[in-house]
Amino acid sequence: MTEQSTSRRLMMQFAAPVGAVILSVVASAFILMIAGSNPFTAYGDMLGHAFKLETSVSMINRATPLYISGVAAAVGFKMNIFNIGVEGQYRMAAIFAAYIGGAVALPAVLHIALILLVAMAVGGVWAGVAGVLNTERGVNIVISTIMLNGIALGIIAWLVRKWQAEGEIVVVGVGTEPIDDSGLMPNLNFIPDLFGDIRSEELTGVLVIAIVIGVAYHVLLNRTVFGYDLRSSGLNPLAARAGGVPPKRMVIIAMLMSGSIGGLVGIAEIMDKGRYDPNFVGFLGFNGISVALLGRNHPAGIAVGALLWAFLDASSDILQVTGAAPKEIVDIMRGVILLTAVIGYEIVRRIRVREEATQAAARLAEVSA
Repeated sequence: MTEQSTSRRLMMQFAAPVGAVILSVVASAFILMIAGSNPFTAYGDMLGHAFKLETSVSMINRATPLYISGVAAAVGFKMNIFNIGVEGQYRMAAIFAAYIGGAVALPAVLHIALILLVAMAVGGVWAGVAGVLNTERGVNIVISTIMLNGIALGIIAWLVRKWQAEGEIVVVGVGTEPIDDSGLMPNLNFIPDLFGDIRSEELTGVLVIAIVIGVAYHVLLNRTVFGYDLRSSGLNPLAARAGGVPPKRMVIIAMLMSGSIGGLVGIAEIMDKGRYDPNFVGFLGFNGISVALLGRNHPAGIAVGALLWAFLDASSDILQVTGAAPKEIVDIMRGVILLTAVIGYEIVRRIRVREEATQAAARLAEVSA
């Protein structure tokens, strides 16, 4: 591959996400001016706040569960499966993991491992239900996962009341029995401490889990036979079936994998609070879908998307404080980024298909001559 073709490939690869961010900034600037706000002041506040050490740590903490959620969604996307049920899967996994974690006392390594395994098992089983319904009864996975999200929320509301800490009334801030310190992952504050002193933020230890998941996802997908089968089943199910790849089994395995990874999304919140409470963080599953789409299901791209979403979350906080712009501008930026990125990716795909067809036709002409 020539240097020119490599440069063109990289340019095409980054054109859609970079263009989406630029377009969202320009569009948001016009909206801010219409609303009577100064876009330069608003963007200055956003960037200035983001470069503070404590804000950077907060952004990484917010991006960590989003990244895990994005990888969970990406596993389904690689199989051409739209697993919209990560929201219910991680919530179900979180409450069972918190309950089991608070009910036992074990050495630290075993205690943390048990919590992680319970979360993965519950998330995988909850996603597996949708996979079985699809393969055995032909139920559309989008519909079944949406319904399972609603069922999960109902079960969780009942379990929070049933499993509330003894002698407590169910109110905001009250939930399952607290997990002993042995079941909580240590923070990674030694890393930000190298750059300065932080007091109000702790770098979550779940970041290590997110990195392991990203590396394992990349290796499994691109360096194993199973990963090849998974990708081929998503690209062309009929060809994969003719090649000996069982489609039903691949659907169930993909859903189990997606759900198991999704079950770890809420671990950061559990490790921070030490329990599951009625005010548990929500919408990480739905935001993870956006992050996966923005990152093109690539582990590095998903990381960039998660950090961008976390940056916008932090920007919403500072805009509320400074009043330089309405916080809703962040939601507008998210929508514009996602919409234009998806459109941009499709345009790039069509350009590549057209170029490949032109090159193939040229080579055939050379052979014929």
